[in-house]
Amino acid sequence: MAVQHTIRRIIWSALAAGLGAACGNSTSSVATCSSAQATPVTLAVGAYALVNPGSNAGCVAFPANASGTDSAEYLIVAQAAGGSPGDSARFQLRGGGAIAAAVAGPLPAPSSRRGVLAMQFDQFLRASARARNFAVPPAWNRSPTPARLAMAPPTVGSTRNFQVCATLTCSSFQTVTATARAVGGHVAIYVDNTAPAGGLDSADIDSLFQIFEVHVYRVDTTAFARESDIDSNGVVIALMTPTVNRLVTQAQCASSGYVAGFFFPADIDPAFAPQYNDGEIMYTLVGDSLGTLSCAHRASDVKRILPPTLLHELQHMINYNQHVLVNHGIGDDTWLDEGLSKYAEELGGRSFLPGSPSDSATFRSYVIDELYDAGQYLLAPGTHFLVTPTDQDLSDVGAGWLFTRYLADQFGAPIARKLVQTSLTGTMNVTVQTGRAFDSTAGRWALANWVSDLPGFTPRPELTYASWRFRTTFASLHGQFPPQFPLVYPLVPTASGGAQVSVAGVLKAGSGVYVRAMQGPSAAGFTLLFSDPANNALRATIAPRLQIIRIR
Repeated sequence: MAVQHTIRRIIWSALAAGLGAACGNSTSSVATCSSAQATPVTLAVGAYALVNPGSNAGCVAFPANASGTDSAEYLIVAQAAGGSPGDSARFQLRGGGAIAAAVAGPLPAPSSRRGVLAMQFDQFLRASARARNFAVPPAWNRSPTPARLAMAPPTVGSTRNFQVCATLTCSSFQTVTATARAVGGHVAIYVDNTAPAGGLDSADIDSLFQIFEVHVYRVDTTAFARESDIDSNGVVIALMTPTVNRLVTQAQCASSGYVAGFFFPADIDPAFAPQYNDGEIMYTLVGDSLGTLSCAHRASDVKRILPPTLLHELQHMINYNQHVLVNHGIGDDTWLDEGLSKYAEELGGRSFLPGSPSDSATFRSYVIDELYDAGQYLLAPGTHFLVTPTDQDLSDVGAGWLFTRYLADQFGAPIARKLVQTSLTGTMNVTVQTGRAFDSTAGRWALANWVSDLPGFTPRPELTYASWRFRTTFASLHGQFPPQFPLVYPLVPTASGGAQVSVAGVLKAGSGVYVRAMQGPSAAGFTLLFSDPANNALRATIAPRLQIIRIR
């Protein structure tokens, strides 16, 4: 599900929040490592190691700095490099003679621009899809000509009845009558006959239709796979209806955001489709400049927000078709499905490039929300998931987009099709399609978030984003929108001498805490213990790992 996501139209929160449980003091005993247990970490500049603490009682040993003139620096990520969605475990990472590590300065509170209610609705849809649990509605008059009998695309001007989810839990439905306003080779746009006057005119509909046909449909089906066609009409329908606007009240919209559009999986699920609309449909709001239905949406706003919305929702539709209808499995894990839909939005923006300056502006409008979400994740990765059970946290969603983009950069664009065209789900899906253990991929991704375009440093190819220079991008956004992008680069690891490393908190599935360990010229070696708060081994099911790279 996609909702209004443009930063220029949101009142941003400026409340400060610290890093919370990711870093801080602990009352546990000082960490100690036995030299017999410790894994030696001897790295040249640019080299890295992915260390499993299960093989060394969580203890690693770094050598003395052999240089009498140059300092040494290591980036260390204490990570839960696996686990089931939402899994977590308390941890500590401490050097000998540990003292409290410095915490980065105050950070802005996460934005609520997506809207609490919209995010809850999205989670309801994803959970229903994975469980294949949809309430069967009462009998209704689908249309004078049942969709199942349609063997050709609808004709412009024809009407049809649809049943549309009318609440954020789909506990009730509304039957609406809509007219086909634009029909092409792959898509059709219907507009509810009760849409208020002053919304989108014919030229606006035609403009949206061209973007849907050329950029949305072509981008998603090329990147992922084909959608189903259970009604045999050859098109995906976008139904614009006031019912979507009314999913939230005007007051709720002002405080908690709104739903821009959604895909309802029951419409194509073989076990439920006959009780619903029995076809490939995405639902969107309508233009309502006077706010007669909920909050106001000018035609220009609708034209801007719907293309990314449709890209996002069509990926969900394709993904569900491939996982459930084609490969007879269940819907993919929310974190990966959502990451692919955010990746779809980015691809839609890239489909305008290269082109005119206006095309470049269009690209930026498609990816600004992905960048904001990613920035929120990087501000405090230790407090957020990659492998999240929901998509109700924008920072978690940002992690999913970053990871999916990293997969495409490392394994090529076809990886997206592999992740969609399967019955496998979640971390196992990633493992099989990449041919690499998930903890290994997640560990390299975690390092890439810091070193990919680190000035003065040349990372190995597997630790890079090939398609983005994120430091340059975030620095530009910081200059343009400092309240929304408060730092030149959002990821700021804690920093201390190696023996003084002291961080503790909760490891969250797929994510981790970043630390810079420093050694002055001729400084002695040091050890680190990665353990639970009682100095015991971390639970193996979260795949605890220390990702270590030498920076200088």
